[in-house]
Amino acid sequence: MPPVVPPFLIGLIVAPLAKRVLKPLVRGVVTTSVGLVMEVKKAAQEAGENIHDLAVEVAAEMVAAQIAAGEEDRPTEGAASSGEKDEARTPKIRATASAAKA
Repeated sequence: MPPVVPPFLIGLIVAPLAKRVLKPLVRGVVTTSVGLVMEVKKAAQEAGENIHDLAVEVAAEMVAAQIAAGEEDRPTEGAASSGEKDEARTPKIRATASAAKA
């Protein structure tokens, strides 16, 4: 019959060994997880900025199209009476905070 080793003696021997092996392993897992979370956060922020930039570009194109459509509907210079300009129909472009960032 083999000698019986009490479980607490096994624990006394295995605990320091497990600490030496598991501590670097857990540290690596945590470091990798934090790095991954930071990369995902950065990618999400860049995607949000790209969507915002795209929205600003589309808005600018729409304003330019409205201005062009307004100029096409204007009468020619010879048709204006006494050289008056049709300033009431000129669309006003407002600078917004989002357009100023771009």
